[in-house]
Amino acid sequence: MNILYHHRTKSRDGQAVHIRELSAALAARGHRVEEWALSRGDQGGMGSEGGSTGRLLARAPRWAYELGEHLYGPLVAGRLAAAGRAAGAEILYERHALGNTAGVRAARRLAIPLLLEVNSPLAQERAGHETLVFRRWAARSERRVLRAADRVLCVTRVLADIVVAAGVPRPRVAVVRNGVDLARYPLSAPRSGEDVVIGFTGFFRPWHRIEDLVDALAGGRLPPTTRLLLVGDGPSRAAIERRAQERGVAARVTITGAVEHEAVPALVSSMDVCVQPAATPWACPLKLPEYMAAGRAVVAPDQANLREILTHGRDALLFQPGRPSALVDAVQRLCADRGLRERLGREARATVEREKLTWAGVAERVEAIAGTAVAERQGTVARRVVPPRGTAPARP
Repeated sequence: MNILYHHRTKSRDGQAVHIRELSAALAARGHRVEEWALSRGDQGGMGSEGGSTGRLLARAPRWAYELGEHLYGPLVAGRLAAAGRAAGAEILYERHALGNTAGVRAARRLAIPLLLEVNSPLAQERAGHETLVFRRWAARSERRVLRAADRVLCVTRVLADIVVAAGVPRPRVAVVRNGVDLARYPLSAPRSGEDVVIGFTGFFRPWHRIEDLVDALAGGRLPPTTRLLLVGDGPSRAAIERRAQERGVAARVTITGAVEHEAVPALVSSMDVCVQPAATPWACPLKLPEYMAAGRAVVAPDQANLREILTHGRDALLFQPGRPSALVDAVQRLCADRGLRERLGREARATVEREKLTWAGVAERVEAIAGTAVAERQGTVARRVVPPRGTAPARP
């Protein structure tokens, strides 16, 4: 199958990882994937904002930035459609971006199905976490795009319910969770050291409240051999470093800064307990399948979207969201019980394998959804062209 993969991602972060891994997994299944983006996000190191284009957009006034988001669709749809024709595209696969109508427009011109990958309800998320100037325009545009797609691929059931509430018929909504490349996480024995390493990977945001783990180190709630390994960067890094310095535990807290994704498996394997301190209600965090594939004990909030892949007491310890002390209690329990850590880790890896929480599994699911969408589209065309039985052929 020829797939045109369109996205508007400029930054090198989890989004770029998702694009790269899914493309590779689809190609491994024999599909031809043509990636198309007006501005590619492969400039700079991991965590960069997409080179000079990304930096320029980040400095633009919010109203101008949002206007550009909405103008993008009509301006590039023709070029996207031309790329699809040149590639002989049978499917247009698009990563949803706010205000982006390019995929809808191009798929209509090409008369091929549009598969829309949705990772969050962007209008709602942007309105809640940052300034969104044209709120009504954004929400209205998002609803129209969701309803126009042949299939909407959501990363959780929670998100799928939000999409259905926006007016998309349930049969056109599918759940396709994020995955991991198991080849990068070969089975390995648990760490044998006496120290316990508590780890986190990703972007540090204030609402993660990683500082609470620093306080637990300093306050004696965690054993004196416990260390924190924080892989990544983000806006709360300075606050974490300052807190560790002030509380006298800076020597027990290591922050790597942004690293290339290829370096993550070895770092995760050097951890004993992996934490997801907080998560939005609809997300499927990329880090969770990676933690699980490494066979490490996972601590995460007890909320519906995370319970879709984690089961308390079987492959993770789940704590009450919004209660920092509950997070520390779960970590403390694991620090004191090596057997529990190892059992949860084994079961976490088994869950990944059983539920196909891998990029190969994601590609298999996307392939099946795409095949159904193509068959439906071809059936619709056939019904329009072929006259009903018993109808006399038109006279010349």
